[in-house]
This record gives sequence, C-alpha cells and structure tokens, in this order.
Amino acid sequence: MSFRRDFISKPIFAFARGAMPAMSDTEREALEAGDVWWDADLFTGNPDWSKLLATAPATLTDEEKAFLNGPVDELCAMLDEWKINWEWRDLPPEVWAFIKRHKFFGMIIPKEFGGLGFSPYAHSEVVRKLSSRSLTAAVTVMVPNSLGPGELLMRFGTSEQQQRWLPRLAEGADIPCFGLTSPEAGSDAASMVDTGIICKGNFEGREVLGLRLNWHKRYITLGPVATLLGLAFKAYDPDHLVGDQEDLGITVALIPTDLPGVEIGRRHLPAMQMFQNGPNWGRDVFIPMDYIIGGQDRLGEGWKMLMTALAAGRGISLPSLSAAGAAYAARTTGAYARIREQFGISISKFEGIEEPLARIAGTAYLLDAARRLTCAALNQGHHPAVISGIMKLHATERMRIVIDDAMDIHGGKAVIDGPQNYMGNLYRAVPVGITVEGANILTRNLIVFGQGAIRAHPFLLDEMNALGEADRAKGLDAFDRVFWKHIGHSFKTVFRAWGRSWSGGLFAPAPDAGEATRFYRQLSRYCSAFALCADMALLTLGGALKRKEMLSARFGDILSELYLLSAALKRWQEEGRQKEDFAALEWCMASGFKTIENRFAEILANLPNRFVAIILKFLIQPFGARVIGPSDRVVHQCAQLVLEPSAARDRLTADLSAVDDDGGIARLQKAFLLVTAAEDVAKQMRAARLHDWKDAVKRGVITQADGEKLQAAHEAVAKVIEVDDFAPEALSPIYRKGTDVHQFFQELGEQRAAG
Repeated sequence: MSFRRDFISKPIFAFARGAMPAMSDTEREALEAGDVWWDADLFTGNPDWSKLLATAPATLTDEEKAFLNGPVDELCAMLDEWKINWEWRDLPPEVWAFIKRHKFFGMIIPKEFGGLGFSPYAHSEVVRKLSSRSLTAAVTVMVPNSLGPGELLMRFGTSEQQQRWLPRLAEGADIPCFGLTSPEAGSDAASMVDTGIICKGNFEGREVLGLRLNWHKRYITLGPVATLLGLAFKAYDPDHLVGDQEDLGITVALIPTDLPGVEIGRRHLPAMQMFQNGPNWGRDVFIPMDYIIGGQDRLGEGWKMLMTALAAGRGISLPSLSAAGAAYAARTTGAYARIREQFGISISKFEGIEEPLARIAGTAYLLDAARRLTCAALNQGHHPAVISGIMKLHATERMRIVIDDAMDIHGGKAVIDGPQNYMGNLYRAVPVGITVEGANILTRNLIVFGQGAIRAHPFLLDEMNALGEADRAKGLDAFDRVFWKHIGHSFKTVFRAWGRSWSGGLFAPAPDAGEATRFYRQLSRYCSAFALCADMALLTLGGALKRKEMLSARFGDILSELYLLSAALKRWQEEGRQKEDFAALEWCMASGFKTIENRFAEILANLPNRFVAIILKFLIQPFGARVIGPSDRVVHQCAQLVLEPSAARDRLTADLSAVDDDGGIARLQKAFLLVTAAEDVAKQMRAARLHDWKDAVKRGVITQADGEKLQAAHEAVAKVIEVDDFAPEALSPIYRKGTDVHQFFQELGEQRAAG
C-alpha cells in the first residue's frame, strides 16, 4: 500500500479521468505518428545545447553531389518557366522523358527496388535547386517523393507490393498521385465520405474478396497524368466478411487508373501554376484486398499511415521550396536594389529599402538553417511530426512575406509579366504552398502546440495514457509515478523561469559560442518561461485549451521561434562562426525575440484564469514585452549582405540554379557585377559632378577604359529595367485578323484617323 498513491494521487486521478475529454481514433493516431526530437528538449524548459551542437550536420554523398551537378543542372537547362506557364501549359515531352529516365520520381526509393536511394537532405537539395528555376518542375518532382504511393509502400507495403510497384515507380513506368482531399473534406480530411465496401467480386476472371470503391477527389497533384492512384477512403464491412466490426476506418489502397470505373477529370489551374493537378472519381471500382497498402491486415490503419508519412515529407518538400524562394529573393532583390537608381542614387541607399531587404536576407538565412537542421534529424532516422508542422507553416508563411517584400522593391519590374519577369510567377504561386499539406491557419491554431503539448511535453502523454488505461488499478499506478515527476519538474521550472527572467538570462546555461553566447542564454530563458506558461495553461484549462485556438496559436509561435532560432545558431556554429554572417544571425535573433516576448504578453493578457496570469506575469514578464526587434544598425548591416559580391552573399544564396541564358536573371547578374566593379569610377564622376563619361575622360577625371566600363554598366542596367510588351493579337484572340471584333476596332481606328 502506498499512502501517496491511495490518498493523494487517487482522487486527483479520478477527477482527471472524468475531466479528460474523449480522444477520437484519428486524434490518437495523429498524436502517435512520427516521433519527437529537439522539440522535446525545448519543452523541458532546460534544453541541452551540447546535444544540439553535437548533432551531425546533413551532408551529401559523392553520388548525390554528382546528381545535383549533373542531371539536376541538365534538367534546369531544359526549363523555360515562361513558356511552361504561358505557351505550353505543361512541361514539354522531352522534360517528362528526362525526369523519368534519370529517376527523379524515385529519389527516395531504395536502390534494391531500382530507385536512387537518396537521403532526405539530397531530396531537399534537389527540390531547392529546381525551385529556383521552375516551380512547375519542382512540384512535379517533389510530390512522388513526398506523401504518395512510394513513401507509403516503403513504410507499410507488403513484400509482394514493394516488388511489384516500387521498380515501376522508380523508373517512371507508373506516375503516382495521392487522393486525399475531397469536396467534403479539406483540412478535416478525416471527414471524407469516400467509401470502400468489402464484398466479393470478379477481378481478372476470378471471384475474390475485395472492396467496391466510390470516391470523388480534387486538388490532386499529378492526378491528370497519373497511372497509379493512392487512395484514402473509409472502409466498411456490412456483411462481416472479415470480422465483427462494420466501420473499419480510413484505409489506403493502390488504384491503377485504367481499372473500370476510374474517371480522371480535367485539369485544375492552381494560381496559374502549370503543374498537373485535377479531380478524379471512382464509381463502383472493384479492387482485391491485396491492393490495400500493407494488405488486409492494414484495414482501418490508413490515417496513422498517412500521418506517419506526412511527419517526414512535410518537413522536406515545401520547406525546401520556401527556402529556395527566400534565397532567390535575396539574390535577385539585393542585386536589383544595388543597380536601380532613383533620385540620382542607388535605391539600396534608402533606409525604406534597407528594412525589407534586411528582412529578406535574414529570413533566407533562417529558413535554410532550419531546413538543414530538420534534414539532419531526418537523415538520422527521426520523423519529428511537430517539427515538420513548424517547418511547413513557417517556411511558407515567411516565404510569403519575403516575396511580398521583393515585389515591393522591384516595383513595376516585377508587376509587368513577360519572359524577363523573374519574380511574378513565384508571387502567384505563394498561396499554393500556404494551402496544401495542411492549411497554415489550421496548422498554426491547432497543430503546432496542440500536438506539441502532448507529444513533446516530458510527462503529459504518459499521464494521458495512464488516465485512459482500461485497467483502473494499472492506470492509477502509472499515473502516480508520472504525476509526481511532473510536479517536481514544475517546481523546478517555476524557480528556473523566475530566476532567468528576473536576471535577464544573465546566468542561463549556454555553450561557449563567442559572440552568439548571449543568444543561447536568452533562448534558455525563454524556454523555461515557455515550459512554465504551457504547464499553467494546461493545468487551468485542461482539454478546453484546444478550443482556445488563439492561445494555442501563440504558444505555437513561441515553440516555433525557439526551434527556428536554435537552427540559426546551429548554422552559425557549423559554418565556422563567419563574422560577415553575424548581422544575419543578429537580425534573426532580434526579430525572433520580439515575437516571443509579444506572444508571452498576449498569452498573459488573455489567459482566462486571471490570478494565474498575474502570477505568471510577475514571474516571467513583470515589465511587459521589452524587445523591440532589430536595431537600425543591425538592419543596415544585414541589408548590406546582399548588396555587394561577397562570400557572405554566396553563402546566403548558395546552390541555386545558375542557368538562364539571356533571361532576366542572367541580365541582372551581369549588371550587378558590372555596376559593383564600376563603383569607384562612378564615385569619381559624382565627386567631379559630371554625368557624361566622355566629358570626364576629356577632363582627365577618368580614363577611357574606366569610361567604357561605366558605359557597359549603364547599358546592362538598361537591359535589366526593360519590361516586356506584347502585340494585342498575341494576348487576345479578339484582336486577330478575320474576327468581327478585329474588323470593328480596325474600322474604329480608321474613323478616328479620318477626323
């Protein structure tokens, strides 16, 4: 007999057991999907920085490097995004053939099945480079390597299924897609009405046990050209052919699209992006049981399978595309701001330009740091579900911000479409990334903290499992053990958070990281405050916290900042503490700290239990939010990183596609190099108050060679700031000869000309 268990823990156990809201099967499966990693350390309130710094960085094998420098560069050279989007409306046939021939669709498939067997980091690098050249090509390549038949077969397929399908997927003999979203079920995918009824039917000339499927899916990338459809549906067994249960739950199966009853719809047009996307239907489509991924034993396990696969894939594809978008914006916008003049000076000299330019550069540094750290975890075999949600949410959101900034700085150059516009298509594509793989509104308000509080918290999941234990005595024993550990941890967290907050983090743990040591101390301080506030919110709100979406979102923002800033510190350390890059790191820290402090202030102002809120405010933020963001000095220094050719600029924008022929990017790069090389000559001209270089040569202010250098720079800049224009008949059929409208406008023009 235990006095503590029977007289203290038991009534708490009884109360908590009755108060804990019921958890649906889909909620439980989502929580059990994937695993935890650095997010769990952050949730303790006392992260071990040596563990983070000891994590091996993500690296490429020689074979992966050769692929990036060979087939990937070759593919980039074949791509013309303007023609893809506005003339061909698709990738040309030779590109499709190249992608298949070089096994781009089989990057993640093991070599034993004919794939490339690449690491998550190599997958990420391929998507990143392709994204800087063509979003259509990048999406086409990344989808089969993310959530789809290949990933699911590798994880859950039977040996027979793997032997049959994976080689065909690797070589491109089958093009895969995955059908999850339907008109009735978008973000709430578990509410799908697509069905599979277990029955007997004829398949390939023999009667077998199988499922008769009916479905309607939409927004399915690669759907219009797919030959193998991964399908999520709800399985039912009304005749009890496989057991006593009738509603078996979400199930995933492979559907060859040439089966009778499968209908592939016409194409969607997602924000004028030309990757293949469209709806499909199934009407009384019969499949045998061995078409279920994993076989009959996997009936009803589809949601868990999907969440497990998504835990990894969501951390690679869209974060890689977003990191590429931010680096691309930094490279192009920095160069454009440097060469473009208004009021007689480079617009990069205006503080109003420096502020968004610093935001672009800092975000590019941050997103690629987080991408690399996440890939390092994936390379080690982790499948961090919470971190992948953070990455998808914040990578795409921050890409949206920096692309808006890039558009603002470019002005009309990025607004007028045409082959020379290298920014407009990325701007149009941003909402696609925001929406897919879990809409960002849902992810921020419900997933990041809602899932993280249970999965990454050091005790909460064990407590919930104890409360949900069918054997009440066994559950009480488990609850007694973990609950008091939680109480002890909470007391430590209170004093830790109090001490670190009131001392300004002065004595918080940090590794010896040179100039960055102070940043580690602040993160340690914020981690302890986060752990304390999260515990108090969970204690006072319980299960109601998941309905307090704005509070949950703020907690999620803090957790996200802690992870992203950890990644930035890890990057700075791994790259040798480059002094020139410190401005980007400092910008990231100041911006992140501002967000963290503001979110704490918002949580404390809105926590329903006002007594607890007042105590927390006294402990962690007695004077309110005090960090105001990057100083003007930091903004100026960060903006300078992308305004001159340098090793720092190259690190910030490394490994983007360099292929462009005489396109807008090539013209911009040429002008950037010429303008910066001629800067000393331009200074001499300004000092002499001269505008004509030939006059300056005559006066002996500059040499003939210097004058020609300046002229070449001016001509190159003129080519960059040119924008495209089109003949009316090239844009609209109503202007083409032979139409009544054309004749009308011609006659109208003649009448006006006649007076």
